[in-house]
Amino acid sequence: MKAVILASGQGSRIGYKTKPLLKVAGRRIVDRTIILLKQHVEEFIFVVRKDNDELEKHLEKNWKGKINYKVVKNPVPERGNGYSFFLAKNAVGNSKFVLTMGDHVYSKEFVEKAVKLEGLIGDFKPKYVDVSEATKVKVEKKRLKDIGKNLKDFDCVDTGFFVLDNKAFEAAEKVAERKEVVELSEVMKELKPVVSEVSGEFWMDVDTLDDLKKAKKLLVKLSVKGKGDGLISRTINRKISTKISEFLVDYVTPNKATLLAFFVGILSAFLVFLNIGLAGVVYQFSSILDGIDGEIARASLRTSKFGEWIDSILDRYVDFAFLLAIAIYACREAISTKLLIITMFALIGCVMVSYSTEKFKAAYGFSAYVLKEMKYLFGKRDERIFIEMIFCLLNMPVILLLAIALIGNIRVASTIAIVYKKLKF
Repeated sequence: MKAVILASGQGSRIGYKTKPLLKVAGRRIVDRTIILLKQHVEEFIFVVRKDNDELEKHLEKNWKGKINYKVVKNPVPERGNGYSFFLAKNAVGNSKFVLTMGDHVYSKEFVEKAVKLEGLIGDFKPKYVDVSEATKVKVEKKRLKDIGKNLKDFDCVDTGFFVLDNKAFEAAEKVAERKEVVELSEVMKELKPVVSEVSGEFWMDVDTLDDLKKAKKLLVKLSVKGKGDGLISRTINRKISTKISEFLVDYVTPNKATLLAFFVGILSAFLVFLNIGLAGVVYQFSSILDGIDGEIARASLRTSKFGEWIDSILDRYVDFAFLLAIAIYACREAISTKLLIITMFALIGCVMVSYSTEKFKAAYGFSAYVLKEMKYLFGKRDERIFIEMIFCLLNMPVILLLAIALIGNIRVASTIAIVYKKLKF
């Protein structure tokens, strides 16, 4: 299967910029499209304006040798996007192909579903676009009956994503013989393709600067992982971290975000000896920052196993450093055996909470948070750090260590009980 990307528009509503090269949530639109489609298609065909070589230079610099692609020049882009599509005919050959627009942004979930379908991909329950501005589609017997922005009676909206064959070029040729300006909607009217459904997943047509801002905001918001967050992350941290990620996503890589959270966490440990209350607040802030690397990675399509791995390692260093600093602060007058034992169990509990879930995943092949009971267990990292901040503000270091020792080890014991009850066989 091949992919045709129409990218010969003028971008008049966005300052005559090359829209596929606009950056949305840390990635240029064209790069997002390539990344999401390259595992499904064998070759890309980009239809570009003859008088604009920006996209061609970008492809040569960033994708030459990494993907198979061809560039088709459109000498008369004023003839419409349907004519741009028709110009891809020879490059496509007899292959089945994906057709999409160079100014459309899609989520990974949308593309994964859409490439398995056929015809025009319609959204019957659009959540992220202004329906009044969208191209509407009337469906009859699972095929397109009518299409247009001004349809009053419609069943879905056109997502700008199609899975077609050569009959689509035949339809485009017929329209081109009749009309000077050929719109893709007219080609679809002629073709009357099957309409397949991908509803409720993220996609957007980026026409204006406001669309650009909205797309970035939504991609960051949707990047929050669905499972595994503790109570504090769900109710407090994510509300702040997504705002920070939205600001940083175009400038900071996920690994740099990981390092930022790490250094702030280590700073909090040093601050214990200057002002324990301030140290607790900074530690809590590092917990908020701990969410932005994953948010930026998912929003910008930069997730990696290395990133997940190093983030987990650095989190343990931060947690150890802070608890040891608290223990030293608590022992500033006298060292006691009881305090050393409490500190030891606090450190063990801190490590074993994450170790138990990671070993579960290694043993069973899926996340422990698939088990719904895990959602209600208190004691995840975000929850422990919040408790630590409270006791730092109260200047109660020994109670802090005791609380973390109890919370961490009780959570591990509860996890073992849940797994034994649910999966012992």
